[in-house]
Parts: sequence; C-alpha cells; structure tokens
Amino acid sequence: MDPVQPQQRAHIDTVLRVAERGLDAPGVRHDRLIRESWLRCVTEHGLAPTRMQEAVILPEQRLREHQDQMETFLQIARHGLESLYAKVAGLGYVVLLTDARGVTVDFLGDLVFEPSLRKAGLYLGADWSEQVAGTCGVGTCISTGTALTVHLDDHFDPCHIPLTCTTAPVYDSQGQLSAVLDVSQLSSSQPKESQHLALQLVQMHAHAIENAAFLQRHQRDWVLRLSAAPQFLDVQPEFLLALDANGCVVGHNRRAQQVLGAALAQARGVALLGARFEQLFDQPLAQIGRFVAAEPSDRRAVLFAGGPRLLFLSAALPLRAAAPPRPAHAEVLAVPRPLAELSAGDARLDRQIERAARLLNSPINLLITGETGSGKEYFAKAVHASGARASRPFVAVNCAAIPEALIESELFGYVGGSFSGAASKGKRGLIAEAEGGTLFLDEIGDMPLTLQSRLLRVLSEREMLPVGATRPVPVNVRVIAATHAPLPERVRQGRFRDDLYYRLNGAHIELPPLRERSDLRALIERWLQGRALAPEALRRLLAYRWPGNLRQLRNALEYAAHVCPEGVIGPGDLPEWLGAEPPALAQPASAGARAAGAAQLPDDDWLRVLREHGWNVSAAARALGLSRMTLYRRMRRCGVPLPRREA
Repeated sequence: MDPVQPQQRAHIDTVLRVAERGLDAPGVRHDRLIRESWLRCVTEHGLAPTRMQEAVILPEQRLREHQDQMETFLQIARHGLESLYAKVAGLGYVVLLTDARGVTVDFLGDLVFEPSLRKAGLYLGADWSEQVAGTCGVGTCISTGTALTVHLDDHFDPCHIPLTCTTAPVYDSQGQLSAVLDVSQLSSSQPKESQHLALQLVQMHAHAIENAAFLQRHQRDWVLRLSAAPQFLDVQPEFLLALDANGCVVGHNRRAQQVLGAALAQARGVALLGARFEQLFDQPLAQIGRFVAAEPSDRRAVLFAGGPRLLFLSAALPLRAAAPPRPAHAEVLAVPRPLAELSAGDARLDRQIERAARLLNSPINLLITGETGSGKEYFAKAVHASGARASRPFVAVNCAAIPEALIESELFGYVGGSFSGAASKGKRGLIAEAEGGTLFLDEIGDMPLTLQSRLLRVLSEREMLPVGATRPVPVNVRVIAATHAPLPERVRQGRFRDDLYYRLNGAHIELPPLRERSDLRALIERWLQGRALAPEALRRLLAYRWPGNLRQLRNALEYAAHVCPEGVIGPGDLPEWLGAEPPALAQPASAGARAAGAAQLPDDDWLRVLREHGWNVSAAARALGLSRMTLYRRMRRCGVPLPRREA
C-alpha cells in the first residue's frame, strides 16, 4: 500500500475528530449532511477512519446478476445516460448508473483513461454503497434519498479524496429508490460550488429517466399529466399520476409524491397511492374524459384538493386493457424460431438469445462480439427475421472488405456527377437500401475514423448526407454491428470513437467460441442431417479446438459429406488438418509476439497455416495474430491466389 500522504493524514484527523466529538466538532467546515454520513460510517457500518481501501469491483458474473435484475430499466435509462454524457464528456466527467444497492450497472466514459477509472472505481461493477465505500456520492445518496455532491475530502475513505461525485436518486412509480445517476471526475482543482451546474444536470436527467420508466410501466393505465403552466403540460409536465380502471392512484413520479402527496396528506390525511380521482380533484371520475387532449391545454384547469392549487390536467387513455395477472411460473419468454435455432442447448448462448429476444422491436442498437466464424452474421439475420422488420431488407456491410476510398460512397450513396467517375444518375447507398429494415455492419472495428463521425450522425440524428448532396435524407434503419476486435482497446488507442462505441453498444451480445460450447455434438448431428458418423471421426471432431468456429466446422462437415456421399463418414473422410491440433493454438502467445513472429515467417509456413485452416483467411489470420487485410496483402505480394472453396 502507498504511504499515507499529508493531505490524507489531515483528512483522517478531521474524520476522527467528528467521530469522537460528534456533529458539532470544532474546526470542521464540511456540510452537516457529510458529517452525518461520516458518523454513520463509524457507528453503523463499522468503518475505520484510518482505513485505505481502494474501490471494490465485482467480478463479471456478479455484475451480470445485478444487470439482469433491472434489464428493462437499463434499456429505458440508456438514452438518458447518453444525453447526459454528451453534455459533460468534454469536461472530463464519466457517467455512472448504479442499482439501489450501489453497484455500477452502466457506465459511459473516456476509455483512454480506463486503467485510472477502474482503479478509482469509476467503472462497471464498482460497489459504491456507503457500507462498502464509506461517504461517497452514490452511497450517501442512497442513505439520504437526496441529490448531492461529495467533493474531494468530503469522502470518508482517504483513497477517494481526489474524486468529485455528483449524484441524484431515481425513484420508481411506487416511491421506491430504483437507481442512482452519477457524474464524476478523477480530480478537480475547483471548489465544491463548481459542481452546481453538474448537480442541476444530473437531477434533470434523473427526472427524465424516472418519467420515461413511469410511462413504460403504466402504459396500460390512465396517465394524468399535471403542470402549473399550460404551455409545458404536454412537453414537460411536473407531475405524473397513474390511475387504474376504478380511478385509484396506482403510481406517481417523485415530484408528485413530494409535492402533491405531502399536500394531500396534510389537507385530508390521505396517502397519494390509493387515493381516488374524486379525492384529488373534487369531481367524479366520469368527468375524466374532459381532460383527454382534445381541448386546448389552457382550458383544462383543475383545482387540486390538497391545496387548493390550480393545475392543468391532461389525461391519456390506457394503451389497452390490462391482461389478468399470470402465475409466476408462466413467465417464460417465447423465443422466435430463427433465434431458437441458433443453439442446440448451450446455456451461455441461450442466455444471449433470450436477451436478444427481449430487444427484438426496441430501437436499441446491438453490438455482437465474438471470434471470427462464431456466427455473428447468422445471429444478426436471426434477430432481423424474428422482429417486426422481417419483411424489410437486411443489408450486410463488411467494413473491412470495402476499400477505404470507396466506403463513403458505398455506405451513403452519391448524387450524379459529385466526383470523377460518378454515375450520372447517382447511386443509392447501402444505408438507403436498408430503409425500414436492418443495417448489419460487420467488422465495425475496421471502419476508418473519418467515416465514424458520419455514421454517428446516422445513429443520433436518424439522417444521412449522400456524397455531393446539400440536404440530409431521413433514415429509418435498425443498426446491428459486429466485430471480433476489442473495441474498448481500440478506443483507448484512438482508433475508434468512444461516442460511436457507446451508441453502437446499446446492448452487447457476446457469442461464445465453438470450443467452449456444450452443444457441439448436437450441432454436428444437426448439420449432418441424419448421416452416420464413425466413433473415431466423432472423437476427432469433438477434440478439435475449432479456431475458425462455426464456419470452419460447417466447411469440414460439408467436405466430409461430399467425399463420402454414401455410407458412414469415417476419419479418412475428414479434412487432413483435423488430424492434429493447430500449432497456433497449442502454445498460446500474446497478439504482439505472434504478429512480430508472423511477419518473419517464410512463405511455405504462411501457406501451411492457411491449409491447416481450410483456406479460411479469417481463421488463419487470427491464428497468426494478424488482421485479415494484412494476410491478404502478404498473399498478393507473394502471388498466392486464394483457392476457390465450395459454398
């Protein structure tokens, strides 16, 4: 552990003074809310002021458990996080969303600083509960239920005093804390007052997330929007209430609970939850139809009975009648057939399929990652075929295969005569070809930086500008991106835009490599379509590590089926390279070491690796630790043609 610095020693002495002499200890300048938290840390949580504990990061499996418990909410909150991050990213902030227990379940930040952010706990999986981390933005927000800033030496633990953290609670429609929204900096040289604007922004976006979650949850109830100003009634109401078919309040947003609920309790002794429409507005429920948005908003005034308080009311009809409650055991997601057929029983893949099934018709972009040949395009096609866009085009774009000089015109199209060699009538781009359907961007990690900003515009503004055009064209596509490259690492290297990464990564689907799947035998039997397989041939297929994954397995089985058109497929009918484990996998090495060694390989060795992988350039390049384009260039330089393979 690093030695205690003078600033940390002074901080420890201050906390000890409060712990020993109470809230009114002399010479302590910190806010009362902070001093109360310090005392809680000592007396209730049993934390020592002298401790020096760095951030606690949960392992990935435990983090996934926390995320799974609030998956629907995370989908709703994501847009709010992106909107907040766009406002503060240039100022060195990161944005965190934690669950009600203080575990960070979503994160937006500059991945160039990932090691520092992870060490400081400004990262996915960090536990910021007050019981674990002491006084901090998230933990103290959870303990007090209020928005606040914990700035520098406000923190309890000396390890955290470089940080400034500003947080706001997010409540559900029953008044229970559901999440905490946080913006933090690794360090700040400014006084605590400098975080005032950050506090306002965090509260504003926390309210927006609350309201979005409220409307999603109560779309089958009557929703009442109320505001003191008619001009803001339909665009930004102050209060939201949900009524059931009997006119009783079954939900409210936080502001309604704080203002209307408190006034109703004081005036009539009635709780807001469960209150009847008549108790709120002194008029019968039959009058609710007057407030459906047919009349101008300034003619929909009501007196709130808990005041009296003049408000303007807009009532929205239920989306449809609520279905009767289902028993808990009936809550089983029906996975559409195209997605279900991707797995033959692998539990890890099944979890990813179920997540994708829940997102079929959402506007959320998907990022599919996995090794080369693991089925990323098959997965994207299955998502497309399973959703509402199935009747519209599915357009696949290999970002690594299109020459850099042509990728802009290929993606966005161009108007006639916009550049030398352009067709006189112009050309529709691939994005336009996917209108109404799905645009699949394969190998997105290889997209040139110059085009990443233009793609970001498509995702954020839902419009594109063809080459040579002066007016943007509206775009309605669902984007699914895929890559085998580690995008966070490319962000840190400056090779991929962090804002584009976060836009694409609305939901992350990670496909397991074939060697780790438990359904390999079932896949082999399914693809052989009833053909018999000798025990030794099956043993070889099951023992091989499949660096080319599903693509390599399919090629091997098709080869065997053609070599042995009838009878039992034996070991001699399998490709020769299946006789032994690929040398590149027998002794793993770092990517850098493999790339350096591969650059020195004689031509015969390059050809041997290609043959071992069935002339699958992607698999061979991966085994060599190189990109596909590097291997293609080496082959062209050496005059080695790529042999034709059967489809």
